[in-house]
Amino acid sequence: MGAEKEYKQEPAKEINFVQVTESKSFKKLMHERKKFIVPLTIFFMVFYFLLPVLTSYTTFLNTPVIGDISWVWLFALAQFIMTWVLCTVYVKKAAVFDKQADEIIKEMEEGGEEQ
Repeated sequence: MGAEKEYKQEPAKEINFVQVTESKSFKKLMHERKKFIVPLTIFFMVFYFLLPVLTSYTTFLNTPVIGDISWVWLFALAQFIMTWVLCTVYVKKAAVFDKQADEIIKEMEEGGEEQ
């Protein structure tokens, strides 16, 4: 058949994960990740639960905006839009975090980080 190339794969160097978790670069990654995820999660939860709370305890959302369309319909539509926007933002930011994690792994395979 065709000529097949043989690829020799070097055995992966064993990584000391305790050293990884104690490294400055890993701590920085976790801090940045937390700084991004926590406010986004709080915003999502507040925005999501605001609709049932406002419809249960107020009548403000029943007020018509355009013809027969009330604020509740606009708020519900905004929740779909907000979900897609947050998902897109998260996916883009997660790619950055993945790149940083790959760099940390590469750094540790090459001998680790000085404390």
